[in-house]
Amino acid sequence: MLFCFRGCEFPMSKMEKVVLVTGANSGIGLALCERVLLHSSRIRLCLACRNMRRAEAARAGLLVAHPGADISILRLDVSSVKSVLEAAKEIKKRYQRLDYLYLNAGIMPNPQISFKAFFNGLFSRKAISMFATGEGLLTQQDCVTSDGLQEVFVTNLFGHFLLIRELEPMLCQPGRTSQLIWTSSSNARRSAFSLEDYQHSQGVEPYSSSKYASDLLSVALNRHYNKQGLYSTVICPGLVMTNLTYGILPSFFWTLILPIMWLIRIFTNTFTLTPYNGAEALYWVFIQKPEALDPRAKYHSLTSGFGNSYTEPKKMDIDEEMAEAFYVELLRLENQVLRNITQEKRNSSIRLQKAQRNQDFIA
Repeated sequence: MLFCFRGCEFPMSKMEKVVLVTGANSGIGLALCERVLLHSSRIRLCLACRNMRRAEAARAGLLVAHPGADISILRLDVSSVKSVLEAAKEIKKRYQRLDYLYLNAGIMPNPQISFKAFFNGLFSRKAISMFATGEGLLTQQDCVTSDGLQEVFVTNLFGHFLLIRELEPMLCQPGRTSQLIWTSSSNARRSAFSLEDYQHSQGVEPYSSSKYASDLLSVALNRHYNKQGLYSTVICPGLVMTNLTYGILPSFFWTLILPIMWLIRIFTNTFTLTPYNGAEALYWVFIQKPEALDPRAKYHSLTSGFGNSYTEPKKMDIDEEMAEAFYVELLRLENQVLRNITQEKRNSSIRLQKAQRNQDFIA
């Protein structure tokens, strides 16, 4: 079942932008929504979330600060193919166009930290880099979804890819530009990604692999869609203290190291720490012309030692041939998944017909 709750209704023609944010009920997704609403009251904002109770709470909080805003919520679980397809249908019914699609939802399940690497690196020259990227520190335990896909891969990347493909007519309209904005990470490393195992079923760093995959996909999407007015951009929020981050270490550890992290921020600009600061690049991209952005750059949220936030582009370590090959593999996987869904519907219909005939026979 899909839910839609609105604030004041505005005619579509009078609205400046239609903005949809996945994973918008907390963290940098919610902080972005707040900043977008502060930018303009003439925006149709959609919070696309898996948990409707939290989505309703987020919407209510935003309406307290922006009582005249047009804010709706949408049930979307990007780890579920059926949920993505149902949400895409609802979006097409609800809106005539889509100006910004923020691909922000993501997971890092069952993170495991190497305490030996943690303590060895804590007072080394690599301490800042270690905290900022998680390199050498983190592994995760992934699982397989009911669709037969690796959970981190489908949640962080493939579910969003399916959503883009389903919404292509809305995103590629003559005479208009639309923008895709991916929340990537400094943990996105080429060494964690393999084209032969792009779902990372054989590895222990699915989060890093999925984030590098989003960098690859963004480059490929620009190559295929820029001529149709659709642009893709990648951002990095920096080290932000969100629910995902707090899940990495036991609570008592954060109590011990948070003062150290605030101190380290004086010497590095990657420790954004708060969701508001982490959303800086997401917001900065919103107020730029998409065609003016560098398709091979990742836009980083940065915060100075004095707490001032700003955005800085950095070239991504991307091979365009690999990006194109990965895009082709995703198209193949999309076809396979959609065929499975179609076959499942047929089988379900056949079972229902048999059950009905049995009931009629008994009667």
